[in-house]
This record gives sequence, C-alpha cells and structure tokens, in this order.
Amino acid sequence: MSTEQQPDLKRPWGRSARPVPRRIVRPVQQFLHAEAASGIILLFATVVALAWANLDPSGYYDFWHAKISLTIGGWTETSTLAHAVNDGLMAIFFFVIGLEVKRELTVGELADRRAALLPLAAAVGGMLVPAALFLLVTAGSPADVRDGWGIPMATDIAFALGVLALLGSRVPAALKVLVLGIAVIDDIGAIIVIAIFYSSGVAWLWLLAAGGSLVALWVLQRLNVRSLLPYVAIGTFTWYATYSSGIHATIAGVALGLLTPSRAFQRGDEVSDAARRIAAETRDDPANPDKDSQPWQLLAWLSRESVSPLTRVENAIHPWSAGVVLPIFALANVGVVIDPEIVDRALHSMLALGIAAGLVIGKPLGILLGSWLAVRLGAAALPTGVRWSHVVGAGALAGIGFTMSLFVTTLAYHDAAHIKVATMAVLGASVVAGVLGAAILLRAGTQDASSVESAGPGETRGA
Repeated sequence: MSTEQQPDLKRPWGRSARPVPRRIVRPVQQFLHAEAASGIILLFATVVALAWANLDPSGYYDFWHAKISLTIGGWTETSTLAHAVNDGLMAIFFFVIGLEVKRELTVGELADRRAALLPLAAAVGGMLVPAALFLLVTAGSPADVRDGWGIPMATDIAFALGVLALLGSRVPAALKVLVLGIAVIDDIGAIIVIAIFYSSGVAWLWLLAAGGSLVALWVLQRLNVRSLLPYVAIGTFTWYATYSSGIHATIAGVALGLLTPSRAFQRGDEVSDAARRIAAETRDDPANPDKDSQPWQLLAWLSRESVSPLTRVENAIHPWSAGVVLPIFALANVGVVIDPEIVDRALHSMLALGIAAGLVIGKPLGILLGSWLAVRLGAAALPTGVRWSHVVGAGALAGIGFTMSLFVTTLAYHDAAHIKVATMAVLGASVVAGVLGAAILLRAGTQDASSVESAGPGETRGA
C-alpha cells in the first residue's frame, strides 16, 4: 500500500502529501536510489574535476595535496587530502562491496553454486584476458610501466549497471543479474590483486592486530552483542591496523563487510505472531502510547530485528557510497590537465595502448570466452532470454573501468607522468567501452531471437 493510500496514519513531513515533499523531496530520494543515479553523479563529478584541473591547475593540485592532521593526545597522523580520500573514504566504498559480495554469496545469485558458474567463468576470463593483453602490448616497456597490468582488470559496477538501467526494457532482465554477478566476482578479484600485488611491505604486528580485531568482531556476533558502538570502535581500529600494516586499508572495508551478519535476528513468523498479539491486546484495551509505550517499543524492536544487519547497513550506507564517496574520489583523482603534450604522449604510449586494449578489447573477449567455455563444457547455461550478442555487450560494459581502474592506477604508479597517461587512457577507454556496449545491446535487443543461434560465439558477428 502506498503512502498516499494511508490517510489515517500520521506521516512525517518528508512522506506527507504536502507539495514540497511530494514534488521535490521524494523524487530526489527516488533518484538517489535509482541505479542510473550513481553513474550520472559520477559523470558530473568527472566533468567538474576535468574543468577544475584545466581552468585552475595550481588550485586543484594545492587543494587535494593540502596537508591534514589528526591528533589524539600525543598521537598524530598526517596525510594529504587526496590520500585521505583514497585510503579512508574509499574504505567505505569497499565496505559496501563486501556487503554486496556477502549478500550475493548467501541469498543472491551466487548462493546457487551451479548458477554462479557462468558469472564466475565470465569474470575470470574478463580479468585474465585484459591483464594478458596489457602485458602483451607493453612487452618491450620498462618494468615500472608493466606494473599497471591490474588496471584493465577492474570494472566500475556503478557505471556498468547505470548504463544497463538507462537501456531499460531493451535488454533482458536476466542480463542485469548476470552483469551483477560478473561485477561482484570481478570486485573479489580486484580485492585479491590489491591485497597481494599492490600493497607495500607488510608490518606483521599490525597485520596480526587487524586479524585479531576481526576475530573479536566475530566473537561479539557469537555472543549476540547487538549494540552498534563496539562494532564501530573495533571496525575503526581494524581499518587503522590494516593501514599501518602496509596492506591497503580498503581491504579492511571488504573484510568488515563480509563479517556483517546476513541473517535476521528474529524469524518472520515470530515477528508476525508477536505483532498479532500486540494488535489484539491494544484493540481490546487500547493503551495510550504516551503512558504505556512498552507494547509499541517491543513491536518497533521486533520489526527492526526481522531485517538482517547486512540489509539494514547496506540500505543506510549505499546511497552515501554511490552518491558521495565515489564522486569525491573522482574529484580527487580524475583532474588531469589536458594539454597537447600529454595527449600526444598518451596517443604514442604503450601504457595507454595497453590499458585501452585491455578494457575495450580484452574485457568483452575474456567474458565471451569464459562464458562460452562454461556453456560448451556443460557446466552452465545462458539465462533465459540472453543471447551471445548480449554477452558481448555486457562484456563491453564491463570495460568501463573508470573509478576502479583509476583506483588501481593510484596504487600501481608513483610517477606523475605515468599516472596522467594512465588516467587519460582509462577515461577514454571507459567512454568507448560504454558507447560500444550500449550500441551492441541496443542492436541485440532489436534482433529476432529466433533468428540467432545460441550455441556459440559465432553469433556475435552481427554485433
């Protein structure tokens, strides 16, 4: 039942039928929760960053490289604003990724191990082929250039799903599920790559402390502790210990997300029975909530406990992650001064060519080959309504590396020239991949399904 169909309930201002909430507040809230919204906000932040960096290069650089310090007693931590965004705020984004991975593995599409084989095979192909193609293209380049092999492996899930959302009913509903599964497994791969290959020397005592704090969180869950404060305190320490250990701090966000309980504390039938009892009692002997609030507090508590912590936390944080954290990351990292020298360097750089080849060619090729092998070997089948041209289009969309590829760029390179070239390559390749993927999916959506053979990748000639 919609809010407008409940005239007897007293609603808060934001949910009322008044003109401002009805015409402004709720439409904005709906936009922020829409899948396409995060992509649009990210695109806007990218344009702002590029404009800022090119109109006021020194102002942009000075702002994001300004020193900031946090002092507690005799302890002081100093960093630049850009590093605070990459090491601190991005941990929130990776925490949300951990939540999404946990949800998909427990109650989502990846919970069915056989159903997970297709996105698993596609994602593995979509990671290995781009990395191999990058290394092939940069074979004669210096070793520090080849360190960027992880850049074309990544997928920006917000942009990929945003483009799919904009295409709407023109693509099969099952394709979105497949792309989400691929993106989740792709994120797991990126996390492993970052943890193993793009972390500095390990300080084992700090790493042991981080592991111990994760064990402490697990023990709190087993003891049925539900107060938020100890989890926030220990989670913050986990982040700092991981940061101090030399392992990239965003890994702590993933670990905390994976530890979040995915099951509700109260079963639905128990909550329903309790709600019926309270309803019956208050109907026969209505209590004034201002005098006797115990039944209503119990009902409110049961309602909250019937929703899993994972769902509650994800619903609360996801809009902030997609609408605030990622745009700030884009503002801090996308600002590249576009001058003829850098453009010429990028156009003649094996580094840029390797990234572009990996994202634009390697991603769709790897996802297609991985999917085809899984289907050919009988381990999986294409979802209903999904054809091989859809798989190619989805693979092209997975080539939108954008924020994830830029994040790996900041870890792979310390040379400013390499970072500028790689950033331009990621931006250009992501645009090409997005346009190519949308075009392929639009064409595939207009084809007659009965005229397309779904036995192998030969069908993709039309795309």
